[in-house]
Amino acid sequence: MLDDNVSNKNSIDIAGLPFSQACENNKQPILEVLQQELKDSKNVLEIGSGTGQHSVYFAPNLSHLQWQTSDIIANHNVIEAWHTAYPAPNLYAPLPFDLNSDLLPLSLISSQSYDAVFTANTLHIIAWPLVERLFKLVGDALPLHGKLVIYGPFNENGQYTSEGNRRFDEMLRRHNNSSGIRDKETVVTLGVTHHLALLTTQKMPANNQLLVFEKTL
Repeated sequence: MLDDNVSNKNSIDIAGLPFSQACENNKQPILEVLQQELKDSKNVLEIGSGTGQHSVYFAPNLSHLQWQTSDIIANHNVIEAWHTAYPAPNLYAPLPFDLNSDLLPLSLISSQSYDAVFTANTLHIIAWPLVERLFKLVGDALPLHGKLVIYGPFNENGQYTSEGNRRFDEMLRRHNNSSGIRDKETVVTLGVTHHLALLTTQKMPANNQLLVFEKTL
């Protein structure tokens, strides 16, 4: 579970906040990759910060960079509550960002643009046209050699990588037929269209993967 390091003066009731067990389970394996892949980054935008659990873990463990959260406004109160409970000097309150209509939010961190973007468990939730829009926005915004890091489940060669992923995909599509686990090869091809080349694929727990793209032009 989470570290028991919240100050007694903190009035936030963590037990009463939305909690993602998946975030708790995967945060350390993801961090280990980010520590290597983002070692030269300075300003990171997290797209779809969700509960905020990833951000409060990654920011203090990646103290060399500035971690900017973002999400739809409906999720901001929860993210801000987690930030209040687990503050870090390089962790920034969420910016409004809705892929349906918004451009990438401008950085409040500094005059510099983002040189990395991180998103977890988003591509299989949003509709494919929004996946395409995400890559276009990120491809346009990142500087040369900027990084895009994506965590989640992916199919390989048009096949599920596990029985668990097959069941998960069926559940997603029952809930929303625009959702579903994406084929990694299609995502990689989409990246090339926006000058984002796949650098590495890291296997993650629970049949997930971490894809790291680099801006090439």
